[in-house]
Amino acid sequence: MPNNSIPACPVCGMENTYPDGENIICPDCSYEWPANTPSVEAEEKRIYKDAYGNILNDGDTVTLIKDLKVKGSSLVIKGGTKIKNIRLVDGDHDIDCKVDGQSMLLKSEFMKKA
Repeated sequence: MPNNSIPACPVCGMENTYPDGENIICPDCSYEWPANTPSVEAEEKRIYKDAYGNILNDGDTVTLIKDLKVKGSSLVIKGGTKIKNIRLVDGDHDIDCKVDGQSMLLKSEFMKKA
């Protein structure tokens, strides 16, 4: 039975959060925030754009614009590869996705919206 007084996680959006003292914790992404702060939704959301300035959203399909070497491997992802159902994340690498069954973090500056 979900507790409606506990907000969903502002990072991953999952509702599996629980209070721990003065904080609220999300066990799915390990994010922790003070329970007495105003809603995080009031903060300005980051806008993600592809190499051509098109706005990207979660679930979009993108295409690589150039070959990318995978760090720590001899694998190269060829330009023109379509990547479906992307997930946008904060950090140096904007896009969390799967390429040929492998989970990867990529930069949006090497993508174009399909």
